[in-house]
Amino acid sequence: MRVDHVSYAAEQDGLRATADRLAEKLGVRAVNGGVHPSFGTRNIILPMAHERYIEVVEVLDHPASDKAPFGQAVRAATECGGGWMGWVVRVDDLQPVAERLGREPVPGYRRFPDGRELRWRQIGVNGLINDPQLPFFIRFENPELHPSGAVAEVPQVNISGLTIAGDPDRVREWLGLAADETSTVIDFTFIAPHGTAGLMSVTFDTAVGTVTI
Repeated sequence: MRVDHVSYAAEQDGLRATADRLAEKLGVRAVNGGVHPSFGTRNIILPMAHERYIEVVEVLDHPASDKAPFGQAVRAATECGGGWMGWVVRVDDLQPVAERLGREPVPGYRRFPDGRELRWRQIGVNGLINDPQLPFFIRFENPELHPSGAVAEVPQVNISGLTIAGDPDRVREWLGLAADETSTVIDFTFIAPHGTAGLMSVTFDTAVGTVTI
């Protein structure tokens, strides 16, 4: 179990503008990630080191976005102005997670602009909606298409810290282990929530130093 990616909901000026701002701050390239047909969303990828990435995502005007929990979460986040929506952990086997949480995995896929499809199964988006400090879980079925490999060059910018408004014990209960056991290079900082719990900021090691967004 390891941190896989962080999700950022598009701001009011849209997906492309939001992704370009983040990419400029971090000195990375933003890549069109395609659409999630079953979720009613589309995204842009900012590949990171250590097989991680930022997913900048926006909701489509599509019936799926009203039915799928992920589409609902993205719509709600954008309507609140956009910004960090949550974090996601990658697992090799979803079955133990499904048994522990008492819920079934949901299939998902992303269709890239060139027609290829990245397929996965996930659990826990409703947990994110109800308690945004919690990550959801993902298992990729064809990991050779993992979004961290969306650029030819090896990414150098690293996710080095997550600041979460919430309770580390609650996150430990949800994960089945402490948050800091999901990465050897990411520092977790928990602060008391003033209002809604959730992912407050992400810190990056970049070519120009430490950047926190």
